[in-house]
Formats: sequence, structure tokens, C-alpha cells
Amino acid sequence: MPQKIVEILSADELRRTVTRLASQIVERCRDLSQLVILGIHTKGVPLAQILASQIEMLEGVSVHVGALDITFYRDDLDKIGVRTPAKSDIPLDLTGKIVLLVDDVIYKGRTIRAALNAVNEYGRPESIWLAVLVDRGHRELPIHPDFIGKQLPTAKDEQVKVYLQDLDGRDAVELIGN
Repeated sequence: MPQKIVEILSADELRRTVTRLASQIVERCRDLSQLVILGIHTKGVPLAQILASQIEMLEGVSVHVGALDITFYRDDLDKIGVRTPAKSDIPLDLTGKIVLLVDDVIYKGRTIRAALNAVNEYGRPESIWLAVLVDRGHRELPIHPDFIGKQLPTAKDEQVKVYLQDLDGRDAVELIGN
């Protein structure tokens, strides 16, 4: 039986969603010079860069952006399979900074738990916030994003696929199910 694919966000809707997220982050952050945006590999990295660009466009302020690989901090490698670690790129000591973790989809919360552990290797932030493009529910850990682009109730056997222009040649979010 072929998989059913439903477009959740078009390119224009994705763009508007990211703009809204950037505005919410600006409203909450009292000092953008203290903000460090860290994208979680893989799709969180370009999303972090897009958010940083949008914040700069809105406020005229450049924020620090980096990339965080969480491979060695995961507790479920036996379930997700072998992965080749990517390189973390942390632009400065995170001590005293406001760290915004960015990921494309939050599901069980295990990726974010691993990211929280990884962040501690780079200093002790004043606070850590979480922004996700899609929250699909089914959390196994008590983790909740501070900024959510789209709340999307899903079945456990469904998948949410995020497509980004720089990686995939198009912008969209799709729900894939049977």
C-alpha cells in the first residue's frame, strides 16, 4: 500500500512560521547580544541559520549561531542505528549566555535531552530555550519547547518530514503515513 503524504506547511507557510518564531524569540530575549542559537544536526542547523538571519532582518542585530552534534550523548543509539558524527561548531563559551536550541521536529524528547547534556560541555548558560518547527507530541521525557512553529498531533506510525531549500531543494513540511 502506498504511503499517504499530506503537506502540512508549504514554502510560504514555512517562511511565515519562521518569521513568527523569530519575532517571539526577539520579544522574549531582553538582550540579543547574549543570545547564542545552536542548531541540532541535521535539520536544526539550517533552521538556526534561518532564524538568525530573520532576527537580524527584524532587529538589525547579528546573533551568534552554531551547530551542535549530539551523537555521543544519545541513549538510544541501539534503536536509531549507527550514525557518523557531525562536527559541533560552538562560536564561544556558553557560560552566562542564553542558548536557544533549534531542531526541526520534536517527538519523544530524547534528542533534546542529549542536546542538553552536550551543551554542558561548552559552559554553563544562564538559560537554555528550545525552538522547534514542528511538535508532534508523544513525549517520553518531560521536555517542552519554548517556541513552537506548528503543533501537529500525529500517530506513532506516522512521520514528519521537513524539507529545506539549502539541503533538499525546496521548503515544505509533510506528514507521511499509511
